[in-house]
Amino acid sequence: MAKQRRTPQEQSADPAAQQMLIRAEELGIGTAFTRADDMAPCNIGAAGLCCKQCGMGPCRLTREGDVGVCGATIDTVQARNLVRAISAGSAAHSDHGRDMAFTLKATANGETEGYYIRDVAKLRNVASYYDIEIEGRSPDEIANDLADLYIAQFGQQTGEVVPVRRAPEKRQKIWREQGVIPRGIDREVVEALHRTHIGDDQDYEHILNHAIRTGLADGWAGSMIATDVSDILFGTPAPILGQANLGVLKEDMVNVVVHGHEPTLSQMIVAASQDPEIIAYAKKAGAKGVQLSGICCTANEILMRQGIPAAGNFLHQELSILTGAVEAMVVDVQCIMQALVSLAEKFHTKIITTSPKVRIKGATHIQFDEHKALTIAKTILKEAIDNYKNRGKTHIPQDREDLIPGFSHEYINYMLGGSYRASFRPLNDAIMSGRIRGVAAIVGCNNPRTRQDWIHNYVAEELLKQDVLIVETGCGAIAAAKSGLLLGEAGLEKVGPGLQEICEAIGIPPVLHMGSCVDNTRILTVLTQMVEEGGLGDDIDQIPAVGLAPEWMSEKALAIATYCVASGAYVIFGGSSPVSGWPDKLSNSDLVLKHISSGWEEIYGGKLEFIPDPDEMIKATLAHIDKKRAALGLPEYDPDRFGQSGDAHMLELEALPWLERKAAIYG
Repeated sequence: MAKQRRTPQEQSADPAAQQMLIRAEELGIGTAFTRADDMAPCNIGAAGLCCKQCGMGPCRLTREGDVGVCGATIDTVQARNLVRAISAGSAAHSDHGRDMAFTLKATANGETEGYYIRDVAKLRNVASYYDIEIEGRSPDEIANDLADLYIAQFGQQTGEVVPVRRAPEKRQKIWREQGVIPRGIDREVVEALHRTHIGDDQDYEHILNHAIRTGLADGWAGSMIATDVSDILFGTPAPILGQANLGVLKEDMVNVVVHGHEPTLSQMIVAASQDPEIIAYAKKAGAKGVQLSGICCTANEILMRQGIPAAGNFLHQELSILTGAVEAMVVDVQCIMQALVSLAEKFHTKIITTSPKVRIKGATHIQFDEHKALTIAKTILKEAIDNYKNRGKTHIPQDREDLIPGFSHEYINYMLGGSYRASFRPLNDAIMSGRIRGVAAIVGCNNPRTRQDWIHNYVAEELLKQDVLIVETGCGAIAAAKSGLLLGEAGLEKVGPGLQEICEAIGIPPVLHMGSCVDNTRILTVLTQMVEEGGLGDDIDQIPAVGLAPEWMSEKALAIATYCVASGAYVIFGGSSPVSGWPDKLSNSDLVLKHISSGWEEIYGGKLEFIPDPDEMIKATLAHIDKKRAALGLPEYDPDRFGQSGDAHMLELEALPWLERKAAIYG
């Protein structure tokens, strides 16, 4: 019997997505949502109980005492599967960092087209971390040395990757004691694959110890390098006005959607779209110009730097094509569905792949090269403009929301104190006083097996009511944007009284957009600066903070979770656990699950747990925040202590008659 499909309203909480899902239904077109409904996940593989590491299998361990053909036990199989996923996620994000480092090197040597160093201050600041000489030297000279240092981190065989020196001293000491500081980024990924080959590492705790080392190679090396270089080349983000959702597509313009993760491509397409030559070419084709928008983390990259609108997050990639208004979807790497090509064939949209690492059968391939970046970007846009004449009837939803993205850790430091007294002191003080109960980082993917965006935003809104400040990256940030949580007005209407005071005083939304998924390293930097500011302990694990990935689906998410846990954070994932096992049948099926929670917590102060119920997520988050507050000797959270000051209260006083206002102020 066929599995019953959900309604569009059950598949997504986004009204624009619902409209497109109804349209897909009318046209008889499948999407990721309907494929998820039609395809039940393999319960053995989902529980981490299937081993495919050699030709003697696959081996499915479904009963008490089962072992693989080689004798591998359940805990060994689960640990191997988990480490392989973490290594793939680390490889993806770190390879992104490698490409950015090579682009920085080429730019410093005048070998690229269209790129230049936009943020010299950030370049000098980052170089100073590594004792690179900056005085009396040109930006290109400094950038060349920094690029060489960063490129070396990938192939380094011994020693320690240099970005770890930016972590708190106490955290570095823990890592050294455990022997998990990465020696080189590529070395740890390769060793993870070696250890999990048939006949190699067979002690689940030992295997999971290397998971930590591999994750750290991503978070405190590859991804951190990617964020540093992106800021240096394209500018460190600061608040800017933008829009999000499918309503950003324009009826009278050539719509080009960029999707993926590489800012080198998207930033150059932004520049090319504003070139008079391209605008004239579009007008000659009958359009008013080129409307650029983004999907997924590419959306975050161009949104937080140029204010280019976001058409949506991961699950909007098919829905944007269903509008019939997209002339070209330009993709590079990661999170790109193969289904796009067959879907695009039903409309006029061209799918254009650009990376030497990614091709899709049936797509147009125009390979991007940083040395000829602007020329290639113009070629891509002309391909889209030439397709404008083939557009048929369109169905563009009118849903779009304003938002303020661009809260880099540098800007947060500035906004709390200004140019001459920039400091994290006000944030620490707000947490210490209880105006802010704690901090939650809500990050990660969309997953079509859940109701798109709903868990992200439900958890966010409930935590905001409890005076929890929220920072977001990736598709989670776009979910918040589409629901209006990235505006200052949300701080007046949707948050607790203490957090409301902070939002009013500083002039910020209660949810801070911090960038793409590689930019989770910005969150690590913020936590480190909070430690260094004082008053909240001497390491990250003492801060009242929690990380959440309510709709996780990618291996990158597991890598991010691992380096955050290693840094001392409590991380909660929604959805299913890849190492859940069969606790009702197998007594030893939860060894790995216990180790990544209580085992890692004992060693690193952080832990990873899978909690599918959103209310339980919220409960666990608040309990952890309150536990950390108590351990620091901070006052117990009391929502009634605050909220009687700020702009809103002054407006209330102004509305009172003069004598009553005087009595309220002076008593």
